[in-house]
Amino acid sequence: MPSKNDDGGWKKFMWNSETGELLGRTGGSWFKILLFYVIFYGCLAGIFIGTIQAMLLTLSNYKPTWQDRVAPPGLSHTPKSDKTEMSYNPDEFETYLPYTKALREFLSKYDEEAQMDPMKFEDCGEEPADYKNRGELESDMGVRKACRFSRTVLGPCSGLDDREFGFKEGKPCVIVKLNRIVNFRPRPPSSNDTIPEDAQHKVQPNVIPLFCTNKREEDAGKIGEIKYYGIGGGFPMQYYPYYGKLLHSHYLQPLVALQFTNLTRNTELRIECKVFGDNIDYSEKDRYQGRFDIKFQINTS
Repeated sequence: MPSKNDDGGWKKFMWNSETGELLGRTGGSWFKILLFYVIFYGCLAGIFIGTIQAMLLTLSNYKPTWQDRVAPPGLSHTPKSDKTEMSYNPDEFETYLPYTKALREFLSKYDEEAQMDPMKFEDCGEEPADYKNRGELESDMGVRKACRFSRTVLGPCSGLDDREFGFKEGKPCVIVKLNRIVNFRPRPPSSNDTIPEDAQHKVQPNVIPLFCTNKREEDAGKIGEIKYYGIGGGFPMQYYPYYGKLLHSHYLQPLVALQFTNLTRNTELRIECKVFGDNIDYSEKDRYQGRFDIKFQINTS
């Protein structure tokens, strides 16, 4: 590299008009260097694009290929509250307003007028039935119909007659659903071997049964009667499978309403609800997998 005292200095090093050199190299040398890097980075880009394309071939447009979470399904409820604690006073409207508001908002998509389109919805009956097979997931059948779900089957917890969902009378309602899993077909229990004795009367064909009881032994006898409303008092098979957002964006999963008719007042009560099925498991890592528990406290003035 020339120094500042060399004849021509830096200018001559940058471009030598006599020899045709750029930065000390001839045009032919620069062409070879440029060609090498074009080929080198072109190969890298080709490998990257090829890898991405190969990966995309393994993905489905209709359901997740990879899942890094615990096995399905999850069981959830509305209304939800901080730390699953629901505490209110029936004589103080503002204490239970957030709960009733959440229920009204959640059930609004189950309004009858929202399920009128015959191209998207069909009647599947109000008695438990077998799976509603609408073809393979990745077929050319396009958008699939969904079963209508009438709020009327939720009885006093439908919000149609009682806008306060029993909270005002100290008989609160909770709406329960199984979370959506693409192409999942829950299987009802085939025997009573893994079901608690108190829940065995809930088992019937074509229904995933739901059963709630006291979580703690000291709460036994304080929960009172729990009433179940819905099709078969559980999750009926005709609402499955779910075909995903692309083909089933209008899908409504079946619901079960629980009404706690005689909770002991001024006492914190912990209640656990579970669903039972041959392909439904529970996990210590996820308290909502196939079950949930909720704390209730109804206070009196």
